[in-house]
Amino acid sequence: MNIVKMLWGVRAAFYKLIFKKIGLPSYIGKPIYISNKANITCGKKVRIYPGMRAEIGKDKNSRLIIGDNVSIGQNFHVVSQGSTLIIGNDVTVAGNVFITNCDHDYKGPHKSILENKLIMRNTEIGDSCFLGNNVAILAGTKLGRGCIVGANSVLRGEFSAYSVIVGVPGKIISTYTKESK
Repeated sequence: MNIVKMLWGVRAAFYKLIFKKIGLPSYIGKPIYISNKANITCGKKVRIYPGMRAEIGKDKNSRLIIGDNVSIGQNFHVVSQGSTLIIGNDVTVAGNVFITNCDHDYKGPHKSILENKLIMRNTEIGDSCFLGNNVAILAGTKLGRGCIVGANSVLRGEFSAYSVIVGVPGKIISTYTKESK
């Protein structure tokens, strides 16, 4: 293991003291910003590359849960406000991915979007999913086990297990079944 990853391992061990939970061995590259670390749970063998921005709410319902054996690429941006955001086991997240569980309630152009209330919806990335570069996962999205999300896709909604999803908005282009292989 090279010296940089050793330092990332030391950072993960330090975060074990302030995250709700972090399983070791894990390593975390230098983040840009992490709020409310006590609301973050990470499993074992979690690898987070540099540039993470994690905006986690202060209330007990704002939680980020990352499973075991998860690899998250550089410049990961995650927002969890008022509900739970789950990234399952064995998930691979490429670089520059955004995942959120909150949305602004848009009531028209007469006031700033920031003045509208937040709408919170649980967001879940199922086990063994792959998210390509520059993917955006919006509030309330649920990906079943083994989904593959193509680069630059924007997803909102529920997607069945073993689906391949691409586009803006994200659409299923194929689904693996035992019959279709």
